[in-house]
Amino acid sequence: MTGRGAVAGRAHALGRVIAMVNDKGGVGKTSLVANLAGQLAAADYRCLVVDLNRQANLADDLGYRDGDGDDQGAGLVLSVLTESPVVPVRDVRPGLDVVPGGARLADLVPLMVSRLQERGRAAFDVLAEVLAPTAAPYNVVFVDCPPESTILTDLALTAARWVLMPTKSDVGGLVGMRLVAERFAVARERNPGLALLGAVLFATGSRSRRVHAEVRGAVEAAFGGHSPLFTTAIRHAERSAQDARRLGRLAHELELEVAAQPAWWASLRAGTSAAPRLSTAAAGVAGDYRDLGVELLTVLRAAEECTPTREVEAM
Repeated sequence: MTGRGAVAGRAHALGRVIAMVNDKGGVGKTSLVANLAGQLAAADYRCLVVDLNRQANLADDLGYRDGDGDDQGAGLVLSVLTESPVVPVRDVRPGLDVVPGGARLADLVPLMVSRLQERGRAAFDVLAEVLAPTAAPYNVVFVDCPPESTILTDLALTAARWVLMPTKSDVGGLVGMRLVAERFAVARERNPGLALLGAVLFATGSRSRRVHAEVRGAVEAAFGGHSPLFTTAIRHAERSAQDARRLGRLAHELELEVAAQPAWWASLRAGTSAAPRLSTAAAGVAGDYRDLGVELLTVLRAAEECTPTREVEAM
């Protein structure tokens, strides 16, 4: 397939690629990717996650750190180098596959610098080219983008159809969002179909209208009057976040373990009270992610109906 047919085929294959982007670290990108993909996979959607982060925190969230498939990003770098399709690690969870990130992604930056000197901004098409053959069978593909890495972010934005931006209500998260808007405008020169799906308020201690209005105003200012803020916000629950990453559990998995743990008084009577107890806040966080997953699918379907790029699978 060549010419327009090849471009159309690639756009179709990448029509459900969602880049999770904010130039600020610590605003929930990896937690959102892991939990949304995990929730959707548990609901029988086929999901793929591409980890572009050298810290590879996704490996901790999904519990595959140092496992057989954890290549620290070497496979992704090799795919870009040889311009061959990416090969994911299968069934990290049933129905959830992952292209791992990690320390080897440091090799990707100088490789891309060299390609940029040779090809100009056309070099950024490479992730789209190596991802498209793999992405086609999946219902949703998430790309977990790193903070403060212009080259890796541009790779993701050139491959993605949609952008989802997590942010906190603090100044740093909102500044990071404005920087994404700048990269978004540049990426659309190579990827004119790229569109903003929305922003998600993460780890908020308040659900007040004032906080939502401030974040909505910041999105509007960054994206020229377009201010889609998801109704669902993810609550602040530090203990549950620590439990999840320490155990390699997603919020809905942790929720089940919390429900199964004996009451504190039963543990005390049995002499096992010294064992660390899981925070009961996990149930609330899991509920937030469930609500966000439903809202994401609803927004995605509505966006596809307005600007179709591929046949919408039955939901």
